[in-house]
Amino acid sequence: MRDSDKVFAGSVPENYDRHMVPLIFQLYADDMARRAAALKPDAVLEIAAGTGAVTRALAPQLPPDTSYIVTDLNPPMLDYAASRQPPDKRIQWQQADAMALPFADESFDLAFCQFGAMFFPDRTQAYREARRVLKPGGHFLFSVWDRIETNVFADEVTNALARLLPADPPRFLVRTPHGYLDTALIRSELEAAGFSGVAIDTRTEISRAPSPRHVATAYCQGTLLCNEIEAADGNPEAATDYVTAALAEKHGHGAIAAKIQAHVIEASV
Repeated sequence: MRDSDKVFAGSVPENYDRHMVPLIFQLYADDMARRAAALKPDAVLEIAAGTGAVTRALAPQLPPDTSYIVTDLNPPMLDYAASRQPPDKRIQWQQADAMALPFADESFDLAFCQFGAMFFPDRTQAYREARRVLKPGGHFLFSVWDRIETNVFADEVTNALARLLPADPPRFLVRTPHGYLDTALIRSELEAAGFSGVAIDTRTEISRAPSPRHVATAYCQGTLLCNEIEAADGNPEAATDYVTAALAEKHGHGAIAAKIQAHVIEASV
């Protein structure tokens, strides 16, 4: 993973929340919130919360006396998440690095992370930190994307950009969001960090968008592909136009839909 794969700033948080969340994240956020609430935790830690899709889905399902700390490495993402969340005395927003969580041992019943583990520089270390802050009997929930070929729009966007920018094709989606998919590796890293009872559920959903342009805008301007496009002397707006045309050629100009797939993992202390 490149250093640039971690810098969510500028217009990316807003475009990410406006376009990417409804396109691919909301279905999994709702599922993650359901799983988290079913565990009936009293103290909750959210790691790498992004723009708060799961936060918004989970908070209404938690009892009024729940403690809920929401963290992210990137202040712009966390600030945007806080701005989208209705006032809630239970929620504390805190910038935090998953590699070195600023919390005492055995502080939480539940730690969870939606689509953030792929960005951790040392995943086993991040899992050790999650285990450290969990109480005995606590749970760790997280999700990662499956291989890019099982996530149709991401694959098609990557292939279109490779045609547009052949000298330096943007590979962010392959390299990072879809780069941590080996379930045997995930299990072994969790066990090395001290977790047990690892269960992995591979979930297939359907991604839906009102138009090809929505998909193109989501990926080219709402993810870190935007940085790679610019680094390759491309223009995100022009790239959006090109990808829109490529998607429309395959799917048509109206509402479009395609497969997405991810692994949802639960581990116990």
